Amino acid sequence: MIQINHIVFKIVALVLLSLFTSNANAQNFDINSLRDINLKRDKSLDPTFKLFTNSVAPISIAAPVVIYSIGCLNKDVDLKKKGIYIGETFLVNAFVTTALKYSVKRDRPYVTYPEIDKQTSGGSGSFPSGHTSDAFATATSLSIAFPKWYVITPSFMWAGAVGYSRMDLGVHYPTDVLAGAIIGSGSAYFCYKLNHWMNKKSNKSIFFEGNKKSEITKSK
Repeated sequence: MIQINHIVFKIVALVLLSLFTSNANAQNFDINSLRDINLKRDKSLDPTFKLFTNSVAPISIAAPVVIYSIGCLNKDVDLKKKGIYIGETFLVNAFVTTALKYSVKRDRPYVTYPEIDKQTSGGSGSFPSGHTSDAFATATSLSIAFPKWYVITPSFMWAGAVGYSRMDLGVHYPTDVLAGAIIGSGSAYFCYKLNHWMNKKSNKSIFFEGNKKSEITKSK
């Protein structure tokens, strides 16, 4: 458990370091990169990027619910564990992301720089990107639960498109998106290692710990 806590600490420290080290240079890079992405974008693609942005909550919530439900219907214990694991990842990621948002309290780019063209809603603090962290938490947990190319490739393509959409639509800096990707993927890895540790502690496979065949993978 100490090792797991150490991993989480290193992830959070890296995220905070990316924000506060050489802050002036980082801020210049952030806003200059965002201006290039947001102000020079192809506006005809705005509806597509809005679709990616708006897909995060439905997919992130539906993924564990659907997988767990299929496991119940098929009486597949391993599949149910995978659904619970993906749900755990979603909750851990939401907690860490929300805590950082209210701790850092970074203003949205369109607040500090009025020239940024905001094309979608932006809620609480800018750092880190919640949409990006949710997307990468879902993509990484799905990839760990189902380590097949036809799961991994589209999952991370979708997560990457979500992250880019948050910059294209003017609601996040690049470092917000980078931090969100790290936190989301880190949450999935943390939950995976935690489940593995709890299985070892109990001397039996109660929780998901990866690479076990289930009905959904057999049917592919």
